[in-house]
Amino acid sequence: MNRILLVEDDQGLCELLGQLLELEGFTLTVRQDGPSGLLEAQNGEHDIVLLDVMLPGLNGFDVLRQLRQKSDVPVLMLTARGDDIDRVVGLEIGADDYLPKPFNDRELIARIRAILRRTRDKESSSNGQDELVCDDLTLYPRRQEAWVNETLLPLTATEFSLLLELTQNPGELISKDRLSEAVLGKKLMPFDRSLDMHLSNLRRKLPERSDNRPRVKTVRGKGYIWLD
Repeated sequence: MNRILLVEDDQGLCELLGQLLELEGFTLTVRQDGPSGLLEAQNGEHDIVLLDVMLPGLNGFDVLRQLRQKSDVPVLMLTARGDDIDRVVGLEIGADDYLPKPFNDRELIARIRAILRRTRDKESSSNGQDELVCDDLTLYPRRQEAWVNETLLPLTATEFSLLLELTQNPGELISKDRLSEAVLGKKLMPFDRSLDMHLSNLRRKLPERSDNRPRVKTVRGKGYIWLD
């Protein structure tokens, strides 16, 4: 049974989501302010965090920034409809996905399950691999860890999935549609920048290669190539 932490100050929404998520078989914990939500999220007992942006005490962005210093627990941000800047900022600082309010119940459940699928699990590996070596990178799908030499990269689950998908297909052009389906578990929609933001975050965390070549090449309008 997957454990969900909901950090949301709207009491009515908390009650509605509580009923919905419990009917779907999830175990739910609720916190209604930023500081207590951060403390609960840091305890490592939850499989995913649903995090509102507007919270008393500490807003959702600050909660996420502090959380990412210690934890890679998946985070689905809940944003106000039309606030594109909130979505971009959330993705930049480590959110796995976002969902604008008001949202459809089925879409919320679908997003949660998609995130859980791609962050699952440390017992099964991708394509049965225990280890994938790509130049100076070593990926461990079972543990969802990526190392460069002796350094562990601080990747979120989504960033690791994106890196794994790219490195498993070196030199191959992978379309944005394919990456969105494989990594985010959803079809690429017009004006959706989620994939671009995750790739930008990944590029920022990957150290420079010894030969100074880029690791990922962007083919405008088509997709990306992992350069081997």
